[in-house]
Parts: sequence; C-alpha cells; structure tokens
Amino acid sequence: MAMESAPAPVERLELQVGPHTYDALAAGPADGEPVLLLHGWPEFADSWSGVLPALGAAGYRAVAVDQRGYSPGARPPRIADYAVPELVADALAFAGSQGADRFHVVSHDWGGMVAWALAGAHPERLKSLTVLATPHPEALNRAAAGDPEQHHRLDYVRFFRQEGHVAEAALLADGAARLRAAYGGKVPAALVEANVRRLAEPGALTATLNWYRAPASVISVPAGRITVPTLFLWGSEDVALGRRAAEATGEWVDGPYTFEALEGASHWLPEEVPGLVTPKILDHLARYV
Repeated sequence: MAMESAPAPVERLELQVGPHTYDALAAGPADGEPVLLLHGWPEFADSWSGVLPALGAAGYRAVAVDQRGYSPGARPPRIADYAVPELVADALAFAGSQGADRFHVVSHDWGGMVAWALAGAHPERLKSLTVLATPHPEALNRAAAGDPEQHHRLDYVRFFRQEGHVAEAALLADGAARLRAAYGGKVPAALVEANVRRLAEPGALTATLNWYRAPASVISVPAGRITVPTLFLWGSEDVALGRRAAEATGEWVDGPYTFEALEGASHWLPEEVPGLVTPKILDHLARYV
C-alpha cells in the first residue's frame, strides 16, 4: 500500500456494541486493510486527525473510536464497567463491527494500555501493534518500583484515584485551567478547547477518570508477553512516562519489535508530531499486511 498525496476524507460513524453506542471517525475504502486507533486521556478519536487521513489515503480502512466513557452513548455508571477486560472487549467489538477478523491496532496513552492487554490476550486477532508513548505495563510497573522519579511521575494517577470526585472538581475549577494545563501546550488550542467542552458535560469527566480507578492499583493492567509485530514510539520529553520503562519494554516483546525514541517530542505524539509518526506507522503496517 503506497501513501497517496491527497489525504482521504474523514467520515463520522456510530458503532453499536451491546447496549452502547460509540461515536467514531473513519477514513479509507470500506474493503481496505482494517486499522483500529485507540486514543488516551484526555483525548477523543479526533486526537488522530493528523494520522487518520493518511492511513485512509494509503488504502487502509482506519477507524478511530470515542471509547467507553468518552462517547455519550457509552457511559455505564459503575467504576468496574471501565476495567481493562471491558475495554479490550470493546476494541474487539469495534473491529468486529467493521467485519474485521484480524486487524492492526494503533494506540496512544491509555489506548496503549488497552492495546498491550489486547495483544497479550488475543494475539491471533492482531496483524500488528503500534503503541505511542505508553510502555508495556510490566515494564512501567518495574520502573515505578525501582525508580523514585518514575514513581513520582505517576502521582497524577494516584490523585485521579482519590474518592469523592476530588480530581473532577480540581480539573474543572477556574474554567478548567488544570485540565487545559494537562496538555502541556503541545496540543493545538482548538482541539484542547473542544476536548474541555466535551469533558465538562455532565458525567463525562468522571466516566473517563474511571479508567484510572478501575484497576486494583496504579499500574495493575493485565498484559502478558507480546508475540505480534510491534512498533513502540516514545517521546524523550514525556513528563509521565520515563526512559527507563520505555527502554525496558522490549523485554516483554517476543515478536518482531521496533523501538524508537523521538528526541525532543512530548507525550502528545499524535497531536504534536503527526508528520513524524505517521510515516513510521505506515511503514510498520506495510510490513504486516
């Protein structure tokens, strides 16, 4: 599949998965090689706006979904409803809704956690795995246990896990100043404002923070050894996820593995440097069609 010069138009979709309705964006021909894109927090499917059209132009059928808690039609009430196995089941269902038995996954931040868990549990369903920013959960767990700096980088997760909706109140106070600050000035202002508006809707921020609250502990994400072909891209200026965990991730990948540290890039790779990551993603996908 060759990259075309003109980006593909982006479509809006609704995916029905059980009792929930998910909003999604898609690009590329309906019969193209399927690619599922999973966003992180506090992002939506449009965090992939700099990547999606290029995937579609290259002939892939690329679908990015507003995941559980982010789509207004998919906000179950219990914290347990946001456990990683539920999120993995959603991802499989998203692909299934597009008729995809096997597919590629491209992921970022919390979407990366889901992708690692998905690849570990269901390798037979994946043609390839691409993760932006997020180390393998076991590599991150070990780094946090042995490196005080990495331990403290995850203090924000501990804050999000406090009871009583403390995090929601703090993030939305003063016109959502703290929520806006989370993007570190690396995400386009218009996208930040759109994200803040959507997360300020009743129940939205709580639902998205429940991703952090559902695990038994801060980094309790079930993800075994990875056998599918994997590309891991990490920004050297990531304030949450440090180099030790990033460089150790390969210890958990038994299949073909490519790791690249993007010097000077931050955590927000899909929005900050789409022109840098997209060719790397396309090259990886093309190897495993």
